[in-house]
Amino acid sequence: MNSKEMASLAIEALEDKKAEDIKVIDISEISPIADYFIIAGGHNVSQLQALSDNVAEKLGGVNVHAKQVEGYNTANWILMDYADIIVHIFDKENRNLYNLERLWRDGKEVDIESLK
Repeated sequence: MNSKEMASLAIEALEDKKAEDIKVIDISEISPIADYFIIAGGHNVSQLQALSDNVAEKLGGVNVHAKQVEGYNTANWILMDYADIIVHIFDKENRNLYNLERLWRDGKEVDIESLK
């Protein structure tokens, strides 16, 4: 499964659980760590964990598993590292604080519909 297909499944999983303001940044030309950053928001610990669980379930269903997951228990910023894609799920406060969209502005924002 290529990174575009993985990103599409992750986005679908996030949308299924009503993630807010999903952004995709193509970082393939500026960093060797991944092809895509997927950034999404949620309202509370339960929703952030549900978003993370659904991403893991959808990608796990096609035998793609995270190399590492950080922040699940505190659930103010959950990072899911799938090598080719990295999924960031934030609460509102931490999303504003870390502002990954600004930090990775040299990447290309990708239209979500183009990944589907």
